[in-house]
Amino acid sequence: MALQQTQSNRPALRLVSTKDLSRDDWLDVRKKGIGSSDAAAAVGLNPYQSALELWLIKTGRDTGLPKVDPHDETSPMYWGTLLEPIVAAHYVKRTGHKVRRINAVLQHPTVPWMLANIDREVMGSPEVSILECKTAGLHGSRLWRDGVPEYVQIQVQHQLAVTGKAAADVAVLIGGQELQVHRVARDDALIAHLMELEARFWRHVESDTPPPADGSDSAALALSALFPTDSGAVVNFQGDATLNGVFEDWLALKAKLAQLDAQESQCKHTLQQAMGEATQAEFESGVVTWKKSKDSLSLDTAALLKDQPQLLSQYPKHRPGSRRFVLL
Repeated sequence: MALQQTQSNRPALRLVSTKDLSRDDWLDVRKKGIGSSDAAAAVGLNPYQSALELWLIKTGRDTGLPKVDPHDETSPMYWGTLLEPIVAAHYVKRTGHKVRRINAVLQHPTVPWMLANIDREVMGSPEVSILECKTAGLHGSRLWRDGVPEYVQIQVQHQLAVTGKAAADVAVLIGGQELQVHRVARDDALIAHLMELEARFWRHVESDTPPPADGSDSAALALSALFPTDSGAVVNFQGDATLNGVFEDWLALKAKLAQLDAQESQCKHTLQQAMGEATQAEFESGVVTWKKSKDSLSLDTAALLKDQPQLLSQYPKHRPGSRRFVLL
């Protein structure tokens, strides 16, 4: 059934217009389903967001998560939004295709929780119908060395599933100066599998049951937001064979990591001792540097507060505590 749905040529539904929609209202609409930018996280393949963090957002439990300020000029989201029309304009110049904004949240014609926001619709081309605009900085550009990253491919296949279209172009601006255009063709087998995995995630949302944590930094952040304080209670897992097995694995891994850390330090110290005062050392398989950082000047707050303790009450800064996971 899922495969038949992905192969449908029925057009997407326009769930809501975004032309005059505020950002907060747009975020509320996104909670009604899985959007194209959610797809990779929903199936556990987004390097920046876990399924657990996405679940917190979709179920309204994200108040403890850090919020991205759309006006923060240090945020990749800010620059992505600012440069999107420039990327689209250069795509038009490069390909000769005409594009237009859709200004709507789109909905799959038969699967109501499948939503999509399309950057641009490509007009008049028999080969491609969707344009996805991306920007990648110096750090993010490594993900594009072998073409479109997996998490972006999933995003685009989700868009093709919602719209019923056959192909999309991904235009990415690398390092602010190199425009790459990649064609992503519709893959019905992949879409069918993707829809099954997304449906599994959406059942977690509908049943209000969190998906398992995946060991990522995003999952750690989500767990801190989901369980910010402890109750003082003691739970007894001695009769739970599964959790006892996980605990034993954790102990073994901690011991192995400590051993590896000691070995890594010994290797590093041997190389440093051999380098002496040299700045750089070259080896058959790589190069290492050992440089002194610049001297810096900082404020001795402890000494300042000792001399003027009233400053603490005049300029207080609340720093919430966090839970620590400690082996006793």
